[in-house]
Amino acid sequence: MAAWLAENLGTIIISLILAAIVAAIVVSMIRDKKKGKSSCGCNCAHCGCCGSCHKQ
Repeated sequence: MAAWLAENLGTIIISLILAAIVAAIVVSMIRDKKKGKSSCGCNCAHCGCCGSCHKQ
């Protein structure tokens, strides 16, 4: 077990860092959604789904 950890330590560390980054992005998106912010570019005139993301 210790040999496996030693052989894969770099991969484990990088995976944990990437998972933390993804989690931070998801938390940020959830907070923005609760505040009413949109993740789009807000150019609704050229959007095919313009009626579905912003309340009229």
